[in-house]
Amino acid sequence: MKNLYSEDAFTGLEAAIVLIAFVVVAAVFSYVVLGAGFFTSQTAQATVHTGVQQASSSMELVGNVYGIAAAAGNTHLEYVNTTVALTAGGTSVDLSQMVVSYSDSNKGYNANVPFGGVLADGASNCDNAKSGVTQSWCIAQKINPQTASGAMLEPNAQFVIMVGVPDTATTNQKITINFQPAVGAVLPVTRTIPGGLTIVQPLY
Repeated sequence: MKNLYSEDAFTGLEAAIVLIAFVVVAAVFSYVVLGAGFFTSQTAQATVHTGVQQASSSMELVGNVYGIAAAAGNTHLEYVNTTVALTAGGTSVDLSQMVVSYSDSNKGYNANVPFGGVLADGASNCDNAKSGVTQSWCIAQKINPQTASGAMLEPNAQFVIMVGVPDTATTNQKITINFQPAVGAVLPVTRTIPGGLTIVQPLY
């Protein structure tokens, strides 16, 4: 009896199946590679955007840092005044979300000095910072603000920040105050208290 099936036909079918399998595997592999590439690209883009946002929201010191004592001849400061502004081309920063920390070489430390508000808006905690009753910080003065109230530091404006310090801020001690906005780089301020205090003195 004559064989109705051809071995050549089976060989061609097998070759087609193998070819289709290769095409499917190549397509899946290409999809995985492209997906990984898109993910990497998106991650890099997000990193760049975050870096630009962080860099554009940085603050800088303006002028001197002043230490204030209750009276001449005191052995410790009551509070420190610093003036801050945005870096050139910076975007607005909400200072009410800022974390202020304090430390000194006399074992004084406060990881999160509480925000007392804006003195121009009637913040009573600013008076506490001035009197040294409780350590807090506040915005004591706003120079050239675009918005009359609130704690939004905007371009071309300067804010005088009052930071109450503990009794450990004595003469010849090194103090460090870190200003950490919600977005942007930390602004560290390190100064040494002089050996003799007047009511107002610049710190270097």
